[in-house]
Amino acid sequence: MSTRSAFVAIVGRPNVGKSSLLNAFLGEKVAIVSDKPQTTRTRITGILTKGEVQLVFIDTPGMHTPRTKLSKFMVKQVGESIADVDLAVLVVDCEKPISAVDRSLAQSFSGTKLPAILALNKIDCLKTREELLPRIAEFSSLYDFSAIIPISAKEGEGIEELLTQIEGFAEEGPHFFPDDALTDQPERVIVAEIVREKILRNMYEEIPHGTAVVVEKMAEREGSEIIDIDLNIFCEKESHKGMLIGKQGSMLKKIATQAREDAEAFLGVKINMKCWVKVKEDWRDNEVLMKNFGYK
Repeated sequence: MSTRSAFVAIVGRPNVGKSSLLNAFLGEKVAIVSDKPQTTRTRITGILTKGEVQLVFIDTPGMHTPRTKLSKFMVKQVGESIADVDLAVLVVDCEKPISAVDRSLAQSFSGTKLPAILALNKIDCLKTREELLPRIAEFSSLYDFSAIIPISAKEGEGIEELLTQIEGFAEEGPHFFPDDALTDQPERVIVAEIVREKILRNMYEEIPHGTAVVVEKMAEREGSEIIDIDLNIFCEKESHKGMLIGKQGSMLKKIATQAREDAEAFLGVKINMKCWVKVKEDWRDNEVLMKNFGYK
């Protein structure tokens, strides 16, 4: 039996459900999700192997107007992802009209003659399916999509149909990852991202976007199956540090407890997690610090 594979970029503007779609494809959580825009900062690879077919998905940051060196890095990640794949899946919010970002991405597809599928996400928010018709017509005029699939990444609706369409682009060749692989992300990165997700879920205003999480230690405790994890949460202001820690450490404890539970579920082991909050002013505009924090 010959093997087939395809590299697929999941693209779109912020907050349309790209990471939720990746997790729905895999049936596991490898990309963090929040209702705040620009949650995803780097290219995250998810791997789905079904028999002879291996699909390698690249979840990209949401396209936006960059205002810091970090956001410029994020936008660059999108361009590089589109250049290296066999297919793009453009994810849009089915309740919203075409945006400048959608037009820009469509132009990128045209310039490289990249096949693209349109995923109309969040159909679970619609009262009737008839509401989709004008949106389908609108996006059909934007680009010659190989398919237009209404989906709900949250509820799982339309995911199998979308996967079937994607599998059609897999070409004969070797699998690039082990068949049981789920992601190429190191466990340290997954744990750091889980912590950052909990910060996004629990904090407000500008604080979540000014934080970075770095795992300093991750080691199995001798004589037991417990993994000890020490990590630093970096923020940009002393006032933000106080809010992240909370009264008598309440907020930091809440974030760490939620993150530990998710990390234990992902890794399948007990975890002892210790978190510290440190200040690095304006790190999002400091290339040295960005590289130290893994954005390189």
